[in-house]
Amino acid sequence: MNYTETLAYLYQQLPMYQRVGAAGFKKGLGNTEALAAAMGNPERKFWAVHVAGTNGKGSSSNMLAAVLQAAGYRVGLYTSPHLREFTERIRLNGQELTPDYLVQWVARWQPLFEEIQPSFFEMCVALAYSYFAEEQVDIAVVEVGLGGRLDSTNIITPLVSLITNISYDHQAMLGDTLPLIAAEKAGIIKPGVPAIISQTQPEVVEVFEQKAQAENAPLLFADQEYQVLQPVETVASDAATQLVDVQRHGAPYLAQLELGLLGDYQRLNLPGVLATVDELRQQGFTISEDALRTGLREVSRLTGFAGRWTIISRQPLTICDTAHNEAGLRLTMHQLAQLPHQQLHLVLGVVNDKDVSPVLRLLPPEATYYFCQASIPRALPAEALAAQAAEVGLHGAAYPTVAEAVQAARAAATAEDVVYIGGSTFVVAEVDEL
Repeated sequence: MNYTETLAYLYQQLPMYQRVGAAGFKKGLGNTEALAAAMGNPERKFWAVHVAGTNGKGSSSNMLAAVLQAAGYRVGLYTSPHLREFTERIRLNGQELTPDYLVQWVARWQPLFEEIQPSFFEMCVALAYSYFAEEQVDIAVVEVGLGGRLDSTNIITPLVSLITNISYDHQAMLGDTLPLIAAEKAGIIKPGVPAIISQTQPEVVEVFEQKAQAENAPLLFADQEYQVLQPVETVASDAATQLVDVQRHGAPYLAQLELGLLGDYQRLNLPGVLATVDELRQQGFTISEDALRTGLREVSRLTGFAGRWTIISRQPLTICDTAHNEAGLRLTMHQLAQLPHQQLHLVLGVVNDKDVSPVLRLLPPEATYYFCQASIPRALPAEALAAQAAEVGLHGAAYPTVAEAVQAARAAATAEDVVYIGGSTFVVAEVDEL
C-alpha cells in the first residue's frame, strides 16, 4: 500500500472514534497490551510524561514538549486528534512522523492487526510507542485520548502524571458526574509515580486524593504552589505573546513570562506545566529558566501546535479555537467578549453525539451566526444546528461546508469586527490558513 492506501486502511478498516463516535471507542487495555507484547513492549523503552484531563491536556502536552526541546532533549510528542494530517499525531522534536515510516510500519504489522482486530486508536498508540522506542527519544510527552483508566495510552509507567481540568465531556463513556469523570482521568496515576493536578476543583479533590493514596503516589495540586497573575486587559489583537507573572508560594518566581499560546485559559494550564517541569528537574532533567521561557514563548514553532486561540488574520480579527465543551467555551467566550469590536461573527459547527443545548446557551445572542458542518460522519447538519440555536435566541444562516461559512462571515465583517471560528476541532481543522 502507498501512503493514501495506508491511511484508508487505518480509517476505514478499523473503528475510529474521531469519525464515528462511541462505536470506535473500545474499553479495556487488552488489545493494546497484546500489540505491545508482539512488538517487544516498546512502551518500556523510553521515559514519559502522561497527560490527561478534559480541557487543557493538548496545550499542556505541547508546552511541556516545547520546554524539553528548548532544554536540548530529544522529545517525542503524541497527541490527538490531528487537525489536517494524520502524521501530526506523532512528532519528534516537532517534526511529524514521516509517511514512509507509517507505510512500512503498517505493512510490517498488518497480519498482527488482522489477528487482534484493534481499534484505530489502539493502532495509533502502538505506532507512537514503537516510533519513540526506535528513535530512542530522551523523553516522550503522551496525551491521553479519552478518559485515562481504560485509554490505550495507559500501558506506560511515566516519570510523572499530569491531570488538567475536569469538565463535562463524553459523559456517555466516562460518566455523568464530575467525580465519575475524574475517577476515569485518575486512572493514569500509577504506583509510586508523582501525580500533578493542574487545578484544585473542590468537587473532585477527594477522588484524586483517594487514588493517589491507594497507589502510594505523591500528589500535588499545582495551583496551590504556583499562582499565575495576569493583567486585567485581554491579549491585544496584534500581540504575538501574552505576558504573565508567576508566584511560587506567594513569592515572586517568574516575572514577565511570555506565553506563545494566547488563550486566557492557558493561565489554568500553566501551574501544572510548571510543576511537571519542576518534578522532572528533581528527577535529573536539566531545564534552565531560559529553556523554560523559550519553550513557553515558542510553542507553536517548536511543536507545530495550532488551533488554540489561533489568530489567522487581523482585519477583521479572525480567531480559531477548538474549545467544544461547556468549560472550554465559557472561557473562550469570556475572552472573546473582551476584544474591542463592533460586531461578532461566529462560524459554528458541532458533532451530532452530544447535547449541544448547554453549549449554545453560553454563546452571545447579539452575534451573527454562520452555522456549518465539518466533513465527517459525526457532524451535526448545519440546518439542524441552526434550528437548535434559534430555540435559545441565536440566529444566522446555515451553510453546507465550513469553507462557505467562513467565506460568508469574512465577507460580511468590517475591519472593526471580530470573526470567531469554532465549536468543534473538526471545524477548525478545515480552516485553510492554519
